[in-house]
Amino acid sequence: MKLAVVTGSAGFIGTNLVKLLLEKEYYVIGIDNFYSSEQWKSELFKENDNYEFIMHDIVKPYIDIVENSRLFKLHGKVDEIYNLACPASPPRYIDLSLETIRINTDGVFNALELAKKHNAKILHTSTSEVYGDPLVHPQVESYRGNVNTVGPRSCYDEGKRISETICYEYKRLFNTKIKLVRIFNTYGPYMDPNDGRVITNFINQALKGENLTIYEEGKQTRSFQYIDDLLEAFLKLMATEDDFYGPINLGNPDEFTIKELAEIVLELIESKSQIDYIKMDANNPYKSSHDPQQRRPDISLAKEKLNWEPKIKLRDGLVKTIEYYKSL
Repeated sequence: MKLAVVTGSAGFIGTNLVKLLLEKEYYVIGIDNFYSSEQWKSELFKENDNYEFIMHDIVKPYIDIVENSRLFKLHGKVDEIYNLACPASPPRYIDLSLETIRINTDGVFNALELAKKHNAKILHTSTSEVYGDPLVHPQVESYRGNVNTVGPRSCYDEGKRISETICYEYKRLFNTKIKLVRIFNTYGPYMDPNDGRVITNFINQALKGENLTIYEEGKQTRSFQYIDDLLEAFLKLMATEDDFYGPINLGNPDEFTIKELAEIVLELIESKSQIDYIKMDANNPYKSSHDPQQRRPDISLAKEKLNWEPKIKLRDGLVKTIEYYKSL
């Protein structure tokens, strides 16, 4: 059995990843401090002897804490690290701007130090936001981006950009076994219904019988990836040779306008809600002209190196996600 450390383990991706790793008979140590996650998710697996949760802020060192844990004493080393910890929804990271920067600097250093000490593979989650409001479409890994360094989203966008640099320097200087992923819009069960992203907003509004709000004409595009596809890519990437470390785009290249997404959600829920079109507010940092107009990954590299591409179509993933929100 392998021992994996998952930071941000009580978040959306973290909860799904912990569940999958336990199913694959890993030992799993989860670390979270609930800055942007929900405490109840950390308790979902507490009856599983192969799981251990540690409440800790990853901007503070945690090698000693991990090495004093029950599962580490049982297994004797860390094999894999999945560094997921970071607010990912605009309202959260804008409200936690300085914390977000520290998570992507001090937090990344601490994860890499753990990886370096134990010669462990570390998968670090970056984001499509490193491309900013792209001038190249679809976005390929070699594109350097169009990012505002002093905008309301810069704490996240630039934070993730420097986090990739830190990982690369550990690879260059210490030969640390890094794996860099750039995640495009991902959705599914265990997403916080109040996280402020478009799929959760639309599903919640439709289930409550409220009108769905769209900015301008809804012509902005996004590519939506179901969580199971993303996690499959994580495991495939971890299994690659050490000389391949990315960064690599992980997303669904099927592109939809925001209006198309709203119409699909209304159809699947059989809602009588309507669509309200509202003007962008340049003074609103959460939804304004800072919102990228296009998002679509070029996944040629993932196809070549991982033999991977998403299998789950948007409608099928939305059905599963809607059922989850109904269960809440």
